[in-house]
Parts: sequence; C-alpha cells; structure tokens
Amino acid sequence: MDAWVKRRDGAPPGLFAAEAAGLRWLQVPGGTDVVQVLDVTERTISLTRVTPVTPTRAAAEAFGESLARTHSAGAAAFGASPDGFNGQCYIADLPLPTTPEPAWGVFYAKQRVLHFAAQAAAELGAPGLKVMHALSDRLLAGDFDDDSLPARLHGDLWAGNVLYGATGAVLIDPSAHGGHRLTDLAMLCLFGTPHLEAVLDAYECCAPELPTDWRSLISLHQVYPLLVHTVLFGGGYAGEAVAAAWKYVSGPFIV
Repeated sequence: MDAWVKRRDGAPPGLFAAEAAGLRWLQVPGGTDVVQVLDVTERTISLTRVTPVTPTRAAAEAFGESLARTHSAGAAAFGASPDGFNGQCYIADLPLPTTPEPAWGVFYAKQRVLHFAAQAAAELGAPGLKVMHALSDRLLAGDFDDDSLPARLHGDLWAGNVLYGATGAVLIDPSAHGGHRLTDLAMLCLFGTPHLEAVLDAYECCAPELPTDWRSLISLHQVYPLLVHTVLFGGGYAGEAVAAAWKYVSGPFIV
C-alpha cells in the first residue's frame, strides 16, 4: 500500500494523534471516504496516498450525498471529541475546545465565537468585539437552535481537504468534532470547491434534517472559520468575520 508520511518536528503535542482519531471517527458506512491511518507518532502520521484526478460533476454530487451520511452518523454532543479520544483537539495548530454542550448555540457561542474572538481581539478592535458579544448573546439565548442532532463534522472542510481520487472524494486533515452540519457546508461555501452547487444540491436531497432556511444561515457558521483565520493570518480576515456576524445581530445596536 502506497503511503504518504507527514512530518512536523515542531508539531503541537498530540496534533497527529488528534488527526488520526478524527480520520478513524469519520470513516462511516456510506459516508465520504477518508484516508486511512497507517501509523502515527508524536512527529509523524502515515496515511494512504491519494492520486488526484479532476473532479467531475457526478463525483461532486456523490460527495454531497456521502457527506450527508457522514454527518448523520452523529456525535455524542455538540462540542464532543471523536468517540474514544480524550486528547487535545486542534484547528490547524490552534487548540480547539471540545467540551460537550446540550445545545448548539451555547457551544458555538462559548467554544467558537467568544473563544477565538478573544484571541483575535487586537485585530477585531473594540467595535468588532462588541459585535461578537452581541451575536453570542443571541446564540446563548437559543435564537438559532433547531431540532438538529449533533452531526459528525470534519471541522475544517475547505477544498484543500477534499481530494478527488479514482473512487471519488476522500477527506484529509480533519478537525473532527460534534457540531451542526451547516458548519461543514459553510466552510465549503466560504472558500469554494469544484462544482459547489452540485455538492450542496446533492447534500440537501439526502439531508431532510437541514433547516428550511439553511442557506440564509451560512454566514453565521462562517464566523468561526473567519475568526480562526484572523488568529492565524492577521487582520485581513477580521472585517469579514465582523461582517458575517453583523448579519445576525438584531435590534438597536450601535458600534
């Protein structure tokens, strides 16, 4: 079996263990395929190699359908780590909170919006932080909660982490956790992916759990990755994060 070895001498402690746990957790019957973990150490992870091909519309549709099934495999709670994994989770090199919460809004406010907004405070500035806190107030109040059960998320689903091989889409480099299925779709929409609308349409056909107004909520779920990018890459993303959050701040509000 052809292997690909990633090596990071300066990797954060447990980074590759978290990646391996996420990949194993995401491999569910009928779901999107993932690279197989062959070996993992503190500094390396060995994975099956994917020979890339140009994605077709049919392959993109199959990806959308299979991703819906991956999500529907579920998670123990919003914010939960992959089953059986008790170590530190990450998004890129940033430690990722994974405390189980009973409601999505509470989880998203505390462990995504407020957590990463605090790390990006200098780039956001006082007005931007005020918007994030106003959004979090609505999230904590349950204004965006629905009947969706926790989904099994890839968690870092931009196009670079979706490879197309001879058998279709294959997932790599997850930040796996339990969350709302829209969060993965929102990241696909944020950075684009081949045949995006085909992916989304196929997904929607296989996911009756989606809220009827789900497209209007995409920007809400993009606040998190935009904040992460602000922390990682600087203030260029701060304005985008604030603009996305602003759409969901209601009532009289002065920045």
